[in-house]
Amino acid sequence: MSSSRRTRTTFQRFIESEASGGVLLMGSTALALAVANTFLGGAYEEALHARVAGLDLRDWINDGLMTFFFLLVGLEIKREMVEGQLDTWPRRVLPLVAAFGGMFVPAVIFMAVNFPHPENWRGWAVPTATDIAFALGVLALVGSRVPGSLKVFLTSLAIIDDLGAILIIAIFYASNLSIAALAVAAVFAAALYWLNQRGETRLLPYILLGVLLWTAMLFSGIHATLAGVVLAMMIPIDNAGDGRHSLLHSMERALSPWVAFLVLPIFAFANAGVAIKWNLSLLSPLGLGIVGGLFLGKQIGILSAVYLAKKARIALLPAGASWRQIYGVAALCGIGFTMSLFIGLLAFTDPETEAVLKLSVLAGSLLSVLVGALVLLTVTPAKSTPAT
Repeated sequence: MSSSRRTRTTFQRFIESEASGGVLLMGSTALALAVANTFLGGAYEEALHARVAGLDLRDWINDGLMTFFFLLVGLEIKREMVEGQLDTWPRRVLPLVAAFGGMFVPAVIFMAVNFPHPENWRGWAVPTATDIAFALGVLALVGSRVPGSLKVFLTSLAIIDDLGAILIIAIFYASNLSIAALAVAAVFAAALYWLNQRGETRLLPYILLGVLLWTAMLFSGIHATLAGVVLAMMIPIDNAGDGRHSLLHSMERALSPWVAFLVLPIFAFANAGVAIKWNLSLLSPLGLGIVGGLFLGKQIGILSAVYLAKKARIALLPAGASWRQIYGVAALCGIGFTMSLFIGLLAFTDPETEAVLKLSVLAGSLLSVLVGALVLLTVTPAKSTPAT
């Protein structure tokens, strides 16, 4: 085999690997931290605040480029609800209950720590989110040490978690609402619904209306990225035959590599960079609330919810999984990163608070990676016993 053939094969395997998206996110984060803490830090911040067509470059990334991430998340949610792992209520119960516990307990921990500090209350949702790319990437690196049922469980849980985060952003982080802009957005959303109902399968009409919807939502007070979710819900999915040639499936396949290998790494590089100063303490109420919520709250909430669901006999546990493996997956759900940073940047605008936010999300996510991976790596398939 020639060198070029070997290189191409290795590259293809990397692109197709579930771990590669997480690896690139980690690399982008490390690069952002390195740049922010060198002589390039000033130029880094200056570039991100450069004005382009009326918005900062970072705003174009967070409000514009991330719309494609939310579009992909919306497509995944719809597909799973229609024909995937969430297509029936018995399949939805366990990840739904686990996701609720994994969002409720971190929020309680955050508010318990920050209750005497009302200025921090807007950050209550920061530790409630799970980064599906990072979590699945770490799980993929663990390999065959965990049963496939746990991967399905984690994916379903993370998708429901994403849906919860989307609802939180829409309800709790809207500001300065414009009724006129919302009315215009509603007209475009109705037009998208009409296209769906009449069975339109061409992509162009959906894209044009989606761009108009995004523009209206940019001025509405509701975060513009949610236009991607609305558009996703209107994309048709055909259940006839194998259903794999519907517009939704085509869009999801086309978007996945762009989001994993371009959108999310750019977002990470633009938002994870923070100059680490000794006066920025993770022991502040904000830092403790975020780290404690992500690292402790996620695993406690998910594991407790799964245990109660089993005791109440309303859900079955993942087949072939031990309680230790379930705990490891629960710990991995404390990897907040993308969505946690996204919510945090909506909650806080002060530079010093943003710095504490970023360091806290990184610290909580890193602890979750280390503990989750360690737990899963110490369990071999031969020694795994079904959870009882």
